[in-house]
Amino acid sequence: MSEINDDKAQHVIPFILPLLAEHQARHSSSTNPPPFVIGLNGVQGAGKSVLVDILKSTLAAEPHNLSTVVFSLDDLYLTHADQVALAQANPDNALLQHRGQPSTHDVPLALSVFASLKANKPTKIPQYNKSLFSGQGDRVSESEWEGVNHEGAMPVKVVLFEGWSVGFRPLSQEALEAKHATATSALKASTAETPYVGRLGHNSLQNVQTINDALRNYDNLTSQFDAFIHIDAQDPQYVYKWRQEQEVGLRASRGSGMTDDQVRHFVDGYYPAYELYTETLREGVFKGIAAGDDSSKGRQLRLVVGQDRKVRDVIVI
Repeated sequence: MSEINDDKAQHVIPFILPLLAEHQARHSSSTNPPPFVIGLNGVQGAGKSVLVDILKSTLAAEPHNLSTVVFSLDDLYLTHADQVALAQANPDNALLQHRGQPSTHDVPLALSVFASLKANKPTKIPQYNKSLFSGQGDRVSESEWEGVNHEGAMPVKVVLFEGWSVGFRPLSQEALEAKHATATSALKASTAETPYVGRLGHNSLQNVQTINDALRNYDNLTSQFDAFIHIDAQDPQYVYKWRQEQEVGLRASRGSGMTDDQVRHFVDGYYPAYELYTETLREGVFKGIAAGDDSSKGRQLRLVVGQDRKVRDVIVI
C-alpha cells in the first residue's frame, strides 16, 4: 500500500479553529467549560487515521496547547460475548453476524464516556482489540483503557470522535422502503453489461430495518458534536480498493492479512449502510436539529476525495 500523504488537514484546521474560538468564548464565564467535540466520518481507507493524527498533534502544539483526546466508534463495539449473542439472536441477518453495523456498539457506554468528558471528570476511554478471538475482536480489560482528566493532568479541551459510520442518521420508514425498493429493482434488472454493484438489494427489508431501528439510538451520540468533518468519496465503491490496499500493507508488514476475496466479503457487510446513509451525511448531520435556529449552519465540512484520496471539493454545510 502506498503511503497516504494528507492534503485534508489544510482544509480542516482553518475550519475548526474559528468554531473552537466561538465555543471557548461562549463558555468563557464558566469555571468548568466542556470540551469542544468534533465528529469525523470517513469511508474506510480514505485517510481518516492520518488526518486525526495531524489534527491531534496540531491542536496540542503551540500556539494552541489544547489537550486533545481521540477515540473511535470502533472502541465501543460490544464485547465478544454480547456480539455472539446478538448474532445468534438474528441468525438470518447477515449484517449482524460480525461487528460493524449499527446495533453492534455499546451506545450506553459511549454516552457515559461523553457525559464524563463534558463534565471534565476523570474518564477512561474504552479500548477494543480487533485481533482477539481469531479476528472477531473483544473489548480489552478496563485496566488497560486510557485515562484522561486525572489529577494533575491538563483537562481535555478537544475531543475527536471518528468512525466509518459516525454521524449516520436513521431514515424515515418511507425513505428506507424507497431506497430498498430501488436497490432490489436494480438487482433484478442487472445484466453482465450493466451489473448491480451495490449490496443493499441483496439484503431483505426486514434485515436493513433492524439496522435502521438501531441507528435511532445513535442520534444521542451525534448530538454531542460541536463540529463535524465528512470525508466523502466521489464513488463509495472506492472502499473496496482502499481496503484491499490496507490488507496488502498488513500482509507485507505483519505477514498476515485478508485476501482480496476476504476483503470483498468483509466490505460487503458494511456497504449497505453506505448506500442508505451517505445521502443524509451530505445533506448535513445537524439538519433539522433546531428548526429556525441558524446556529447549526457552518458547523460541517465535507471533503470530497477521488480514488487517489486527494481532495477534489470542499463544501461547508
